Amino acid sequence: MLKTIITALLCTLVSALVAQTVLPPNVSESIQSRIDNRINPGIVVAIIDEKGPHYFSFGVKSLKSREPVNENSIFEIGSITKTFTGILLAKQVLAGDSKLDDPLQKYLPAGVTAPTRNGASITLLHLSNHTSSLPYMPGNLKPANPANPFADYTEQLLYDFLKSHELTRDIGSKYEYSNYAVGLLGHVLATKSGLSYEQLMINAIAKPLKLDDTRITLTPDMKKNLATGYVGDIESGNWDLASLAGAGAIRSSAVDMARYVSANMGLIKTDLYPAIQLSHQNSRGENAVPRVGLGWHIQPAGNQEIVWHNGGTGGYRTFIGFIKGGNKGVVVLSNSNTSIDDIGFHLLNPESPLKVMEKEIHVDATVLERYVGKYELAPGYILTVSRSENQLKAQLTGQAEFPVFPKSENVFFYRVVEAQLTFTQNSEGVVEGLVLEQAGQKIAAKKL
Repeated sequence: MLKTIITALLCTLVSALVAQTVLPPNVSESIQSRIDNRINPGIVVAIIDEKGPHYFSFGVKSLKSREPVNENSIFEIGSITKTFTGILLAKQVLAGDSKLDDPLQKYLPAGVTAPTRNGASITLLHLSNHTSSLPYMPGNLKPANPANPFADYTEQLLYDFLKSHELTRDIGSKYEYSNYAVGLLGHVLATKSGLSYEQLMINAIAKPLKLDDTRITLTPDMKKNLATGYVGDIESGNWDLASLAGAGAIRSSAVDMARYVSANMGLIKTDLYPAIQLSHQNSRGENAVPRVGLGWHIQPAGNQEIVWHNGGTGGYRTFIGFIKGGNKGVVVLSNSNTSIDDIGFHLLNPESPLKVMEKEIHVDATVLERYVGKYELAPGYILTVSRSENQLKAQLTGQAEFPVFPKSENVFFYRVVEAQLTFTQNSEGVVEGLVLEQAGQKIAAKKL
């Protein structure tokens, strides 16, 4: 009788553990649909609770090798790096080495003057919470290789833009997400320490948290486990951020990101936790939208708050987040340029919907070839449509080339943005133009 009771108890415990470590069926189905429909080659999810991380892997590291992704696969985490930069700032503040209201000018070399406006100066806090009035990207970013756009953006260019830029609104008056501002913050913090941004990050965060696969420079093991990035089915090279490393240069794995989230949740106690906590504090006032800490974004979800950040480089999209003061965290990593934010938000807040993914159909290459050509959207703005085997691609003047996918014989959708192209033809079946639909607008273009 006792043996039966013990056996039943063990079965109950095992069932409970299994229930806690299974993805909700709608999430699994959504992810598998993205894999099956070639939207995301690979997706790795980690769910973190008080029992630790639970990993779920779908798809492949490479469409060529077909090697499956797993929790040790390496991804570019992009702008999640900004949360590391925020914690670096918080650590220096708590050590008394810096103050949030220190003017940026204090950290600049001789001959470099930060812009001011109406007598106010940009502070370190303004750089971290996106209220510096500095733009999303620097105006002098002119990459030699658009596929690796920050590789040749040097310290000299970083400072040249700062010296020449004129602020268009009062400092602190408005939130505007800025890669340039946070990249600049990471650069000046590293310069102050006498280290590279990578070495500062390793010493201050990666080593204390035992994040052995969280680096900018790939170790031999990281190279072996690197997931290939993709734009559609097209391989995308890796990004190198040079002087703007603090904005998005880090590479990592689901194992390390789960440990990083666990440390941010307080499930792993370290001497870094006071700085981590400071980075989570809303720095913009209770009624501000959005709420931002040091790098982190803070989103209301009912009577709770989600602390989160996402990331994106050429061929990767990533998300981390957790319930503030709660016991649930999430990591989602993908080797595709198609967003997976909805998965992360839904796992943290089931009221947040999963995206309904567009499904592509097969269109014969002879039909695709009829759409190849140049289409004038406006004077000086040409949309060039090309074909690579069964893949149609579109490139607007001055922008990168992106694949488009057929949902009918003449209607194609983007996966990088919410937009679609409808090709038009005359009564004889000759393609004469297209209509671009995006953000509720329709723009007709004549084929040249």
